[in-house]
Amino acid sequence: MTMLKLFPAMITALILVACQSVDGNDVTGIYYLVEVDGSAVPAEVSHDGTALQVRSGVFIISEDGSCFSRTRFVTPDGNEMTREVRAKYRVKDSRLIMRWEGAGTTEGTVEGDTFVMDNHGMIFEYDRRE
Repeated sequence: MTMLKLFPAMITALILVACQSVDGNDVTGIYYLVEVDGSAVPAEVSHDGTALQVRSGVFIISEDGSCFSRTRFVTPDGNEMTREVRAKYRVKDSRLIMRWEGAGTTEGTVEGDTFVMDNHGMIFEYDRRE
């Protein structure tokens, strides 16, 4: 195969690698929720004036430019619920910009094995584990 035919594949591979790293740090992986608004999980938090208990969460950043979030929480009336959402992400200026299906856009940062996301004023901190 000639170099000219390989060129588009090489460019695509370089773009994919660039989308998966922040400052040379691979961002892909499985991250587990450890804090919400500075409180250790399980955490009592308030969102839009409603008190919730966040029990657990996982955030998966995939190589294909997609991410997934699952959060377990208890509503004020005592019902346990699980919320799952999906997004497409891009990396810009050391930030992960996530566009959520059926929702808006949020931003996050990855430093080492820590992912921090501002979700409309609530700060979620996740740790990546092997």
